[in-house]
Amino acid sequence: MVAVGAPAASAATPSDEAAKLPIASFGAMVVDDAHERVYVTDGRRSSSGPSEVLVYNFAGQRVGSLATDWPASGMALSADGATLHVSQSNRILTFDTATQTRTGAASTPYDVTCGREVAFAGGKTWFTETPYSGSSYCDRPENTALLYGVKGTSSVNTGWNSQGRLRLEAGPGAPDRLVMGQAGAGPTADAFLTAFDASGDTLVRGPSRRFADAEGKGAMDLKDIAQSVDGKRIAVADAAYGTRLLDAGDLADAPTAYQPLPEGAKASAVAFSGDGKYVARGAAATGSAADLLIQPADPEDGTTPLEFAFEGDLDGTRVVPQGLGWAKDGSRLFAVTSDGGNGHWLHVIKPPAAQYDSRFTGTLTTMPAKPVVGEPVGIRGRLELDGPAPAEPVKVAAVRKDADGTHEVAAARVAADGSFTVLDVPDRVGEATYTLRFLGDVTHRPAEDVTLTVDVAKASTGIELTAPAEATRAGGVSITGRLTGQGRALPSGISLKVTRTDRFGTTGELTSASVAADGTFGVKDLPGKRGRTLYTVSYAGDALHEGSSATATVKITA
Repeated sequence: MVAVGAPAASAATPSDEAAKLPIASFGAMVVDDAHERVYVTDGRRSSSGPSEVLVYNFAGQRVGSLATDWPASGMALSADGATLHVSQSNRILTFDTATQTRTGAASTPYDVTCGREVAFAGGKTWFTETPYSGSSYCDRPENTALLYGVKGTSSVNTGWNSQGRLRLEAGPGAPDRLVMGQAGAGPTADAFLTAFDASGDTLVRGPSRRFADAEGKGAMDLKDIAQSVDGKRIAVADAAYGTRLLDAGDLADAPTAYQPLPEGAKASAVAFSGDGKYVARGAAATGSAADLLIQPADPEDGTTPLEFAFEGDLDGTRVVPQGLGWAKDGSRLFAVTSDGGNGHWLHVIKPPAAQYDSRFTGTLTTMPAKPVVGEPVGIRGRLELDGPAPAEPVKVAAVRKDADGTHEVAAARVAADGSFTVLDVPDRVGEATYTLRFLGDVTHRPAEDVTLTVDVAKASTGIELTAPAEATRAGGVSITGRLTGQGRALPSGISLKVTRTDRFGTTGELTSASVAADGTFGVKDLPGKRGRTLYTVSYAGDALHEGSSATATVKITA
């Protein structure tokens, strides 16, 4: 595991401990805060015989198992945390979470190995059915998908049916709301998302939405659903889009969205922390791209996410669909990863529990004091961070605004003493305003932006001449030289003005000197008078360069 993009404070370091799971596939994960346990099923298909629910503590150590008669898939915890509901191929089992013993079983309409989604809402248990057996049939998009409720020891068809597969989600922020989405319905289908009021004896459908536009673009590829702690937002892990954030009331897009996942990453999971502060977003990404982002749940909070890239044989390469769960107090995030095959891991991640203030201090300065177009300029400043010192340098971001618009500037690392230097190469003469930003991280809140306005000057030029001390009128004068300039390369085709002033003060303009690509040029003259003669070579300058001139005095003899 590689943590990238955010520093770790010594007293609040984000840690990650991983346990290898003895499963070849993943079914579901449930976090039991009251007893500090994590339950995991393998969701295996096309097999029979006894199975088990794996039980881990909050340190990632396996502490037991719950025996099932047949393979187990979906799970849900009751609102009071006292009962764990587990789906096996032919029953919905219940377990007492305090004693870890089975307390009951409700029949299901089908005996299948496709697995089920299970959710607890409105004081009742709900589950999905895909009435087929065999792994080659389970995910067919034309399959019937059914939604059932549990009543006593039997199941009741709700009448809400679909095709493909269904995903269910319920949350403490809206204990009577059940959210259902269509998954596995085929790449061309316009999958739906809908919410139900589960407070009564029957489900009452509320808002519903499909996501494709009139041209059929933008359809959802649903992997996971999460409800915010206050019940106002629903987040969707959409492999075709990213993390969608929706208003729970009408499923419209929230006013502010989360920033995109890293390039190439496909959303696979999403979960809000129980304290409402954070959201975790899982993905399947390649190489060093982040597979997991932990950030403030409020999308308007610009704090830089804490990013994890899983890219090793000891921790997997991606977060599995529905593979995220939080401890209620937000102190731990549990993540299930896979290597894309049979390997699976349970990660116990502890984000920093506290955030500290940050601020820019002192006055921003530039080096050199007078910035020049086309030449590097350093903007120096100091960032002060409260709390423990970062274990790794943080970065200051910057933008430059000039007459051509706004331009991003490479971020600068902050040294241990808080100093930093943002480097830029301005490409336009005139006023430029630099805005410096520290967006914060999981440990530190963002700092208030600071600005510095500078006047960018033209780059200087210089002319060097090599001339003889004496020459004759008959032999003429031969002068060589070189034109040099700072900043951007001088344009091609430059012609230099050449004048000659004799000892009587008479000045005349000679044929201009053409500058070669390497800056060299030559001047030839047949002077008409004897005596000390002054030759002046000058460059008028251009939009990015100042003008310059040089002189040479030659004694002309007979």
